[in-house]
Amino acid sequence: MQKIVIASDVHGSAYWCEKLLSAFQKEGAEKLVLLGDLLYHGPRNDFPKDYAPKKVFAMLNAVKENLVCVRGNCDSEVDQMVLDFPMMADYALLPWGARNLFLTHGHLFNKEVLPPLKAGDVLFNGHFHTPELTDLGGVKYANCGSISLPKDGTPNSYILLCGDKLIWKNLENGETFMEEKI
Repeated sequence: MQKIVIASDVHGSAYWCEKLLSAFQKEGAEKLVLLGDLLYHGPRNDFPKDYAPKKVFAMLNAVKENLVCVRGNCDSEVDQMVLDFPMMADYALLPWGARNLFLTHGHLFNKEVLPPLKAGDVLFNGHFHTPELTDLGGVKYANCGSISLPKDGTPNSYILLCGDKLIWKNLENGETFMEEKI
C-alpha cells in the first residue's frame, strides 16, 4: 500500500527535523511531503527548539530524492540557493488513485480560498500550525499542524497518508491522535 508522510513548518529546527526524518523512515513511506516554511522561523515566531537552519538544509539535502516540497510564506530564493531540491512552487498536485492531492503551504490556498478541485480531492496545508480535517462539500481539507511550532495546545504533528486513510501522529511519541478515511 502506498504511503506518504506530510508535514509542515520546520522553521529551521534541527531537533524537530531529525525527529521527522526518523518518523519518515520508521513509517516506511515512499515520499516525504514538506508544505513549506523549512528554514526560517519568521518574525512573529519565537525560535524553535535547536534553531539551526544550516543543519536542517544539510539533513534535507541528504534525503532530496524522497522529497516533494512547496514554498511557504517564510521561504525565499535565498533558501533555495542552499537546497538541492526544488521548493519554490506555490503548490504541487499529486495523483492519488481517482483523486488529486493539492499540496500547498496555506497562505495562498486554504479552506477559505480554495483552488479548483473536484469532489473527492484533498487540499493539504500547514501554515496555521493546528491539525484539522474538514469536509468542504465533497473536497476534504487537511491541515497537518506544525512539526516545530504547534499552536493552541496541539502536538508537534504530521500526517501519514496510507491508502485512503489519513492518520495524524504526535511527532514526540509517535501516537495517533486523529484518524479519518478520505
